[in-house]
Amino acid sequence: MENSFDWFVGTWTSTQRRLRTVLTGCDEWYEFPGVTRCWSVLGGAGNVDEVTFPTQGFSGVTLRLHDPASDEWSLYWASSRSGLSLPPVVGRFGPDGRGVFTAEETYQGTPIVVRYLWSDITATTARWEQAFSVDGGGTWETNWTADFTRTG
Repeated sequence: MENSFDWFVGTWTSTQRRLRTVLTGCDEWYEFPGVTRCWSVLGGAGNVDEVTFPTQGFSGVTLRLHDPASDEWSLYWASSRSGLSLPPVVGRFGPDGRGVFTAEETYQGTPIVVRYLWSDITATTARWEQAFSVDGGGTWETNWTADFTRTG
């Protein structure tokens, strides 16, 4: 399956960067490390990753499920801080190798579109970004990034 997350199976370290405040025009970022373990489920039709943030005191898990009828992935995120985030972000990888996944949500009372973007994928590196849009996807504020390096 070309449109898959098989490349992410394994163990990774990451440099995580987050905006101090979101949707306020803030440009102050802070960094922290992440450690991720990812494994395949359902014969490749899904995968799970667990990420820990040792200096932040929380962890998270992503469940990714592929729908062969639509050729789209649904990505479900849950953290030890905030529980399950619904709805899932949904999308696919394009011919350029970038994965774009979106959902309509509410952030602190404001309707938003959330976007996860996977890019720069190689055998040993990858980049993930989260961005919010308050204008239906016209403009985006990237508020969290992760640069991954494979360790196993």
